[in-house]
Amino acid sequence: MVSGDSIVYGIPLSEEPGLGTLTIPGYAREVTTRHAEREALVWRTPSGVERWSYAELWERSVEVAKALIASGVGRGTRVGVLMSNRPECLAAAFGTALAGGVIVMLNTFSTPPELEHLLSASSVSVLLFESSVAKKDFGAMLCDLEPALRTAEPGRLLSTRFPFLRRLAAIGAAEGAIESWPDFLQRGGATPAALVDAAAAATRPADVGALFFSSGTTSRPKGIFHSHRGVAIQWWRWPRIMGLGADVRSWTANGLFWSGNFSMVLGCTLTRGGALVLQATFEPEPALDWIQAERVTWPHAWPHQWKKLTEASNWSAVDLGSVRYVDPGNPLARHPSIRAAWHEPLAFGTTETLTIVTASPDATPGSYGDPLPGNALEIVDPLTGAVVPRGVRGEIAVKGPTLMLGYAGIPADETFDAQGFFHTGDGGFVDEAGRLFWEGRLSDVIKTGGANVSPREIDEVLAGYPGVKICQTVGVPHETLGEMVVSCIVAQEGAALDETALRDFARQRLAAYKVPRRVLFLRDDEIERTGTDKVKASALRQLAVERLGAIRTG
Repeated sequence: MVSGDSIVYGIPLSEEPGLGTLTIPGYAREVTTRHAEREALVWRTPSGVERWSYAELWERSVEVAKALIASGVGRGTRVGVLMSNRPECLAAAFGTALAGGVIVMLNTFSTPPELEHLLSASSVSVLLFESSVAKKDFGAMLCDLEPALRTAEPGRLLSTRFPFLRRLAAIGAAEGAIESWPDFLQRGGATPAALVDAAAAATRPADVGALFFSSGTTSRPKGIFHSHRGVAIQWWRWPRIMGLGADVRSWTANGLFWSGNFSMVLGCTLTRGGALVLQATFEPEPALDWIQAERVTWPHAWPHQWKKLTEASNWSAVDLGSVRYVDPGNPLARHPSIRAAWHEPLAFGTTETLTIVTASPDATPGSYGDPLPGNALEIVDPLTGAVVPRGVRGEIAVKGPTLMLGYAGIPADETFDAQGFFHTGDGGFVDEAGRLFWEGRLSDVIKTGGANVSPREIDEVLAGYPGVKICQTVGVPHETLGEMVVSCIVAQEGAALDETALRDFARQRLAAYKVPRRVLFLRDDEIERTGTDKVKASALRQLAVERLGAIRTG
């Protein structure tokens, strides 16, 4: 559309090349049929290396689907997946979709209060989890949250705290109502494969396919519903946008519960018939060894992880010559064995759009490109909602086939405007050619190490510490994390507060990436406020930058 207004459209979705079946079960069947004998995933275990072909990934997913159907899962049943990067995580996700259920990916960084919220907000009926991830014992954590788990029989949990939760299955230690993984799978032994096929065939692109959580701008993570179509479209399109070939062997240590990882890494790899090289939790030295040993061509990590890889003790010893898909600006590209000339395209998206809505493969300097097929984008005045002229800065609003169906528990009329657009809280402008220039967030969400963190959630936790009068958390620019979480505290009169104690208090209640890296103590009169007594976040952020700079140089 040629117009003086900042409204731009992508080509019709029907004209997008490379799209296959637009349901999760359809996608799984299509890629596993195309690439049946190729290696789909690799996972290093304490006793060796586990490898699954695409055919095996399909068979294991069907095995999970049979067990879920035998457990009563049907259309729309929400199935929680609480696992690190391991083969069973993929089988659980695809198996849920094959059985007709909704995939609910849950964060393995969760503390007990966070996990309680996720289970309550998602209303999962079945939870498939890994009993031990890093230093977390999820079996014990769940039993502490709901003691009835220790005594109830499998499938017979009656919980007033989690009223919809009926069945749990664990990889690892199991007790009471929690079944072992082999026992859970055995339940599906009598379920005919034809029933799985029928459930998958009955799934429609518009059906709810997945539920992800994002911190957003509220104090607690919001549940975000996505359709099967939205998930499948992004899976099919990602490798085309990224320019990845059939040689893709991806490595990641970031959990698939992150919607970006679930969408981007799975799509870029499986659509091309490549192999997923999975690391359960990030450790730099083993990661480099793994990238070398498995001839990884496309490593995927967050900024602070790249830095840790370059600082690893074996950095100079490994041969990373297999890596083809790494941008020259990436710290990894400095390794002497890498000769890559690939450029990662700029793209704009959100969790609510399940990653990208615009992309710029041929990279106009500074531009995040044009709307992808089926998408519409407009720039609006953040106060009035009116569309602004091209070249004028405002809030980015989007709609299209990968836009979420909505937030859990929040009415649609409080989520989308009258024209169906979602207002992202991000700022930017559209040039005369219709290309988007993203300039950052208008909201106060902190983006640290690739994760969204809500300042309000942190503030509510630290406000419970004795002696805290005011807590306001901000994001301060950081070289590798993007933003560093910094909490600014005003103490009650006479209170003696300690930074280490406050961070330890937060660590017991928040996931590690949400814990403030620094705590600054301020006087009440140092905090600027608006006429309605709201803290001016931008002024506080600048004060924090100055204070931290003074601490470093003082």
